Amino acid sequence: MSRGLPKYNKRRVALVGGVAAVALTGAVVVNTALAGESPRNGAATNAETLAGPGTIACPDVTGQLPAVPASAKAEVDRNLALLQTQIDEANKRLVDTVGQGGPNFVQNAILGPLKDKRVATLNRIETAIGRAAAKPEGLEAFAPCTLNAGGVATPGGNAGGNAGQDTGAGAGADTGAGAGAAETPANQAGGGAAGTITCPDVASRLPAIPASAKAEVDRNLALLQTQIGEADTRLQNTVGQGGPNFVQNAILGPLKDKRVATIDRIAISIGRTAAKPQGLEALAPCTLNQ
Repeated sequence: MSRGLPKYNKRRVALVGGVAAVALTGAVVVNTALAGESPRNGAATNAETLAGPGTIACPDVTGQLPAVPASAKAEVDRNLALLQTQIDEANKRLVDTVGQGGPNFVQNAILGPLKDKRVATLNRIETAIGRAAAKPEGLEAFAPCTLNAGGVATPGGNAGGNAGQDTGAGAGADTGAGAGAAETPANQAGGGAAGTITCPDVASRLPAIPASAKAEVDRNLALLQTQIGEADTRLQNTVGQGGPNFVQNAILGPLKDKRVATIDRIAISIGRTAAKPQGLEALAPCTLNQ
């Protein structure tokens, strides 16, 4: 009896030790999963390496507005509501795309397009107020949003260039980044040739341009071409990045938003002294050709 006891104790110690080892291994696995992968090569932590995607925070616009004329209140309220809708949609996309893209995915595919949408919406708020009172200036400074808590992204960036150059009075329907544009099947995920971006010609669709509007229209037509050139450059520089929807989300979507704002300004400048052309925003979406 006394000889069997040590063997029993040895077996019990071995069993307890084995259970402890398994528990420790499980704890390490769980902790590793919760903590996320450590940033590689000093890269910023992003949605791909985080347990939670975080949330998007945007500056409050309502508190920055002057007194809103009664005639503009409905339009201003509608665009203020749209600003919140845009944030909600961006937060949903943040959750739906956890694990996608590289270190700049959130900036390029979510924050950049959101900024472009907000620029266009803020421009319309300025225009609505300006019809009946002094037009507020500089609201586009409240367009950039940031990523809080769950991830890191550079605030105020843009996927396809500087949205600040697209500021100005804009009117018309907000189509949103990539909304209404067909998803281009070709993409850069597999590397190879980047292709080129093709956009509908706007100049040929314009009515007679009043002399008083010609300089502004020409300036915005030139800006449309600059935007295409910048998007083509980005297309070349990002070959192989992102997933199957990278080009649509990070390049074509932001380009469309810029074009909506620029085309709106063309329509408004003509409409000051002649019949305002309608439906030009249908020319905003561009496509990728391989």
